[in-house]
Amino acid sequence: MTQPAYVDVTAFIDRHRVSRFQLRIVALCFLIVALDGFDTAAIGFIAPAIHVYWALSPAQLAPIFGAGLAGLMAGALVFGPFGDRIGRKRLLMLCVVGFGVASLVSAAAPSPGWLVALRFMTGLGLGGAMPNAITLTSEYCPSARRSFLVTTMFCGFTLGSALGGFVAAALIQDFGWRSVLIAGGCAPLVLALALAAWLPESVRYMVNARRSSDVIARTLARIARDPRLDGASFSIAEAASDAVASDARPRVLHLLNPALLRGTLLLWAAFFMSLLVIYLLSSWLPTLLHASGATMRTAALVTAMFQVGGTIGAIVLGWLMDRLNPKFVLAVSYAAAGVFIAALGYLTATPWLAALMVCGAGFCVSGSQVGANALSAAFYPTECRATGVSVANGVGRIGSVVGAVSGGAMLASGFTMPALFVTIAVPAVIAGVAMAVFGMTVRPSAQLA
Repeated sequence: MTQPAYVDVTAFIDRHRVSRFQLRIVALCFLIVALDGFDTAAIGFIAPAIHVYWALSPAQLAPIFGAGLAGLMAGALVFGPFGDRIGRKRLLMLCVVGFGVASLVSAAAPSPGWLVALRFMTGLGLGGAMPNAITLTSEYCPSARRSFLVTTMFCGFTLGSALGGFVAAALIQDFGWRSVLIAGGCAPLVLALALAAWLPESVRYMVNARRSSDVIARTLARIARDPRLDGASFSIAEAASDAVASDARPRVLHLLNPALLRGTLLLWAAFFMSLLVIYLLSSWLPTLLHASGATMRTAALVTAMFQVGGTIGAIVLGWLMDRLNPKFVLAVSYAAAGVFIAALGYLTATPWLAALMVCGAGFCVSGSQVGANALSAAFYPTECRATGVSVANGVGRIGSVVGAVSGGAMLASGFTMPALFVTIAVPAVIAGVAMAVFGMTVRPSAQLA
């Protein structure tokens, strides 16, 4: 009697070409992340209308911005890790429906206080969805193309941010600021239907959750037909998996397992510093450029180059990460971001040079942050991957809040422009050092096979 085959799902995915089934997963996760970008940008575009509608001062308007960021942080830390318990797809469905409903209810907010509370609720869903979209994409990508596909998927964030501006411009004048929130609520609910129909559960998660071998075989057959799948038993070959699987503590504490601890702390440092720089520049760069003598139009156009550079950087760095040591690619890129940012302080009076430096900074720091998401998904084993990516994003979101609020303090400090931008460059260099140390000290066996 023929013995049943034992199929390692990691090796199975790695040895086959990327299928249309896998590209559909990338596309659906791209749309989830795009909704995050849309929501993050849209609140900035409708803020002037809210300011007029409720006659708010800038100080009263600030909590509306901060509530969404705080919700993203809390969602990543609290809800994101549940993807390791209930499955990536189920958690994504709950989060997408949750932030869609919260956005729709936000459109009916009767007061600024209610809007702040509902923006926080919207952020909770978004914060839980993003790391699980990264995790699910990573788990269906072959290792040779994982970084490129994950970073390409994450470009949905910047494109969604741009879409937020176009939608706001099209709707606000004729239908008011609430219409933008309605659009931002309807889109996730429509997407949830597509996710229910077409998004599969992670095959790695199904193996660990001891789901039916027939279900796993049918899922893998959508990647490639293979006669060995019939009646097979399935496993995952991951070096760090046994140590984590035997740990009975809550999954968030698995990240402090000796096999993962050093890499976890270095990833947290890089995420915190990276998102601090990104949100500081995104929030305050137009004001800083205007203060240095640029017109508002010039300041806006120069700042837009940050997102352009970030989108290009995500794709290029993802391609390089698949071909070179990914930790050192990110280390060099973060360090280069520090150079671009520091140089910007000396070039603010020359718009075209300032735009070039801003584009370079976006390429390096935003592109590296997308790459860091891919690296974190590759570092953690299946049992705690969603938790690891979620907590790293949550720590990074703390950095984003620090960055968003620190610009005002820096402006009030009396720094010269060169000194101010050198100060902003320091966290980017620290992120580069963290990645370099990661590459030199973290054992390769602790990473995803």
